Amino acid sequence: MTEGTARPLRIAVIGTNYLGANTAAGMAEFGFDVIGVEIDEHRLKLLNDGKAPLYEPGLDPLLKKHTDSGRLRFTKDYTEIADWADVHFICVGTPQLEGSDSADLAQVHSVITMLAPLLTKPTLVVGRSTVPVGTSKIVEARFHAEAPAGRQVEIAWQPEFLREAHGVDDTLQPDRLVFGVQSAAAEARLREVFARPIAGGSPVVVCNLPTAEIVKGGANAFLATKISFINALAGLADATGADVTLLADALGYDKRIGRGMLNAGPGYGGGCLPKDLRSFMARAGELGVEEIITLLREVDDINQHRRARIVDVVHELLGAEWVGKNVTVLGAAFKAGTDDVRDSPALDIAGRIQLHGATVTVFDPEAMDNARKVRPTFRYADSAADACDGAHLVLHLTEWPEFRELDPAALRGVVEAPIVVDARLTLDAQKWRDAGWIYRAPGRP
Repeated sequence: MTEGTARPLRIAVIGTNYLGANTAAGMAEFGFDVIGVEIDEHRLKLLNDGKAPLYEPGLDPLLKKHTDSGRLRFTKDYTEIADWADVHFICVGTPQLEGSDSADLAQVHSVITMLAPLLTKPTLVVGRSTVPVGTSKIVEARFHAEAPAGRQVEIAWQPEFLREAHGVDDTLQPDRLVFGVQSAAAEARLREVFARPIAGGSPVVVCNLPTAEIVKGGANAFLATKISFINALAGLADATGADVTLLADALGYDKRIGRGMLNAGPGYGGGCLPKDLRSFMARAGELGVEEIITLLREVDDINQHRRARIVDVVHELLGAEWVGKNVTVLGAAFKAGTDDVRDSPALDIAGRIQLHGATVTVFDPEAMDNARKVRPTFRYADSAADACDGAHLVLHLTEWPEFRELDPAALRGVVEAPIVVDARLTLDAQKWRDAGWIYRAPGRP
């Protein structure tokens, strides 16, 4: 690795979709010169214009600030970063491998293929992508074999914990920093990179490479378990007349449990947590660790059952004949604050309803374009009110704040039947009932 210099560190960020765009903008905000590498021409143009290739609150202004200042730019040419950068961050995607629960590491290996032959001096390569444990040593072996600098290329792993809709804040002031390193020099360099959040109070955990690789998958596995647990309690609440939201409040006061992520609903989704959970299980299976597989398989099954339970509630309310019935779906993104529809519970549930013969009309404040690409057979409306026009049932599936602010009395005049299923359990039940609606929320009386 290079020794410290008087000039600001130069940072390369390879892969600039959600993780990489936040990382590149954040590093520029920390005061470093940054080059992001993006091979997609459309995304490359957007980024150099200071625009993110996805919806993330606060990211566009931060990108624009630093592309305008000259501190941040983007390229598709690896030769511009190879010997220029002091630290190379790998931020490419690791999607679920088609036909398998394992992670697809093709993009990680593509980075090595492109970058390694160009590295002629000591440098630090830091993985941020979520990978199965053991990947870092494979990455290290390839860099040592293929880079002219050989063993002077050091590998570290620094997993990210960005929450979609909070990515900028989580980049600038993370709730923890994990440094998987093999030398004091690598730790010192990462402390230099993250000096600002460390000074702001972000705790640092220094560990070996396997620990750093496991921690992200472990965190997501625990969060998935917590979500599935409260959804299992929602089923018990349905059977007994209990209120799962008050159960969650009572449980959350226990400091050993906590209230965060203890919200019943249609279950987890998105581009990270489901595939990370399955990759975690797949790697555990390869290592012969059966206990964690048994637990997490049940967690995943509960999550899928929760989606089916919401369809069952719709069935109870609409009756046996769905042909000719109009169902309004409020929400397409997997959660509020993002346009991400990957493994979205909202679109999955809407698709199941359509298969029963109902006509499905969808509205989402940010995710309409992405939803149309994956579910072109749905109807799409320009507003929540337009989506509700002529509806026999309204289904609330993404917890956007503007849906909580809807006027049920006004909507009562445009629907065919005033029935609402609040799958997110965030609408004001009394307000909707007072406006003449049948209000149902799985897990609430």
